[in-house]
Amino acid sequence: MSRFNVEDIDIDYKNIKLLKRCLTENGKIIPARLTRLNCCQQRRMSMAIKRARFLALIPYTVS
Repeated sequence: MSRFNVEDIDIDYKNIKLLKRCLTENGKIIPARLTRLNCCQQRRMSMAIKRARFLALIPYTVS
């Protein structure tokens, strides 16, 4: 069971703390088998991360 179902957290591009938990140190998105998200939640998470990157809320890479 995913922690997002239990805590009833909304996956949104403005929730930077949540998005950073699903990124590696290099800025890559962690796969679903490690985050234990189902396919719909993983898609929503990746789209939220990509939106946040586009809006410069989180960096594309860590330099």
